[in-house]
Amino acid sequence: MSSHSISDSPRERLIDRELSWLAFNERVLQLAEDPTSPLLERCRFLAIFSANLDDFFMIRVATLKRKLEAGITKQNTAGYTPSQLMTAISQKTQELTDRQSRVFHGEILPALAAQGIEISKWEELNPEEKAYVNKIFHERIFPVLTPLAVDPSHPFPYISGLSLNLAVVVGKPDTDQELFARVKVPSNLPRFVEAAQYEAKRFIPLEQVIIANLAELFPGMEVKDYYTFRLTRNADLELEEEESENLLASMEQELLRRKFGPPVRLEVDPTINPDLLRTLMDELGIREQEISRYPEPLDLTGLFRIADVDRPELKFPAFRNQVAWDLRDVDPDSSDAFFDAIRRHEIILHHPYESFTSSVVRFLQAAASDPSVLAIKQTLYRTSGDSPIVQALIEAAEAGKQVLAVVEIRARFDELANVRWARALEDAGVHVVYGLVGYKTHAKLSLVVREESLGIRRYVHMGTGNYNPKTARLYEDFGILSADPVLGDDVNKLFNQLSGFAPQTSFARLLVAPRTLRSGLLERIDREIENQRLGKPAFIRMKLNSILDEEFIEHLYKASNAGVKIDLVVRGICAIRTGVPGLSENIRAVSILGRFLEHSRIFHFANGGEEELWIGSADLMHRNLDRRVESMVKIIQTDHKRLLVRAIDTYLSPSMSHWSMTNEGGWLRTQRDSAGAPLEDLHEASIEWYRVRG
Repeated sequence: MSSHSISDSPRERLIDRELSWLAFNERVLQLAEDPTSPLLERCRFLAIFSANLDDFFMIRVATLKRKLEAGITKQNTAGYTPSQLMTAISQKTQELTDRQSRVFHGEILPALAAQGIEISKWEELNPEEKAYVNKIFHERIFPVLTPLAVDPSHPFPYISGLSLNLAVVVGKPDTDQELFARVKVPSNLPRFVEAAQYEAKRFIPLEQVIIANLAELFPGMEVKDYYTFRLTRNADLELEEEESENLLASMEQELLRRKFGPPVRLEVDPTINPDLLRTLMDELGIREQEISRYPEPLDLTGLFRIADVDRPELKFPAFRNQVAWDLRDVDPDSSDAFFDAIRRHEIILHHPYESFTSSVVRFLQAAASDPSVLAIKQTLYRTSGDSPIVQALIEAAEAGKQVLAVVEIRARFDELANVRWARALEDAGVHVVYGLVGYKTHAKLSLVVREESLGIRRYVHMGTGNYNPKTARLYEDFGILSADPVLGDDVNKLFNQLSGFAPQTSFARLLVAPRTLRSGLLERIDREIENQRLGKPAFIRMKLNSILDEEFIEHLYKASNAGVKIDLVVRGICAIRTGVPGLSENIRAVSILGRFLEHSRIFHFANGGEEELWIGSADLMHRNLDRRVESMVKIIQTDHKRLLVRAIDTYLSPSMSHWSMTNEGGWLRTQRDSAGAPLEDLHEASIEWYRVRG
């Protein structure tokens, strides 16, 4: 059936990127609303929901606001003008924050109190608690506070992004003159202050402690009123790389400028004084639809602090990850034994179920200390603050090995950490490069060059996740350790592209963006269409974070119309419409969220019966396909293919709790089967599977 038999209107063919992202964050909120989630995990999901929303406003809404201010009225590919989209985002955001408030005040707070964890108001504290908190105020909080007056000689103060503030109205005694002052709630102190030293956990929001002591900040004045407010600013960096002499210095400049980005959102309590709100709106240049109103406390990212309270019975049950199957019996102190294991056959890794430290970190530590290793080449997109991987690279350089680090200093919100790492690596003698001009390096690659009795051999790690041992405990990712000479040659060529000039490179086992990844995957979709026509086995299964690219979506519609069955497992943005007659009736999409963050990308093609599987770093988004260096590797070992197929089967299994996309573009959560029995949790089932296998 021709796709033209259904409407060609953009809104009926594509779901808008920003609205799809908000639908993803709504799924996070549903985890917080779910009474079957452990209580402190519900707190964590609320904090994640808030932090996600902050990022969304700092980047996506900020970009949209720029379009509005530039007077752009053109529709986007999903059929929305900037002003239509801003209205839709404002409405949806307010609806979601209302729900967040309802679940926090109506369910989470009472449930926490029932477990002896209270988030109290000042007036609810007893005299001993007030005395204890006041002592903390005088010792730790008061010295950090800076009340800023606003009058003809004091201009309206600069309000930094994501800062929580008190707007205070004071007056001189015996006059009716009112003055405005701003007190910034310090972001480097805990968001919730413990109200006592003993066992019972009672917390009070930091701003409430400051409010109770406002008189001390304005001696001789009368405090007439106070309200909290929070501001979000544009944090999208604009780096003109082609005009930049020194990318590192430019990034440092740009990070300073980020603090002064234009305001994009103002959060206030619904009871705020209208005159005060008008003053804030005028001074900050905020419009009505950029205001988010919900009951205090503002900024629920602070709930990470509550989620970390030491009450294991209120969290997901503790789990121990396994040492990867093929590294079980390898002597942990022998680098020779470690490289031998990889040489015997390729090793597949599945984090967090299998340990990242005993596989990937160990790979680089073994390479750093092994006298037979001549060179190490490594990409770094995001890593942790005390990264053992960076440490290994520094040690290797100090031991006289050739070390190349391709550091992506534009990894959003990790720029500052990466700038610091880049400096530390350079100081140790590591060759630090920043990839290709105009492209972020998002590929996850390690290459170790080793001198052995039979000559030089190359060892590779390739994965779907970042080289970050901390997030590897929470992010679900696949990777391989390999001594395959073909793959070693491919990865070597790719590093030469990143560090030198080698645009005309061709690869055997890799698809690489921006050159061969888009065309390579589109060819494989076309091959499935042709196989379907010829009556050969044909299907497409993809697991991704996001699918947004219009060319891919139209190709998948074409495959669906040809009768190819398409299954998508999408964590975040999903712009494709599923199950629409005449357009996508053979496409279905499911989403799985929960304890771990689903981060791996797997592409599975029937290929006429010779099944083909790829893993890699790329999502189907313009930026991944056209503006980043990404890599995907073909999986060749039969047992590894089986493991990946098993993983995708599990994601798509009707026995697992999941969200499925409706043909209107919404998401429906399914937690019970047709008989009403609860479905399995995918992450718990996977933990158990790896435990038994181990």
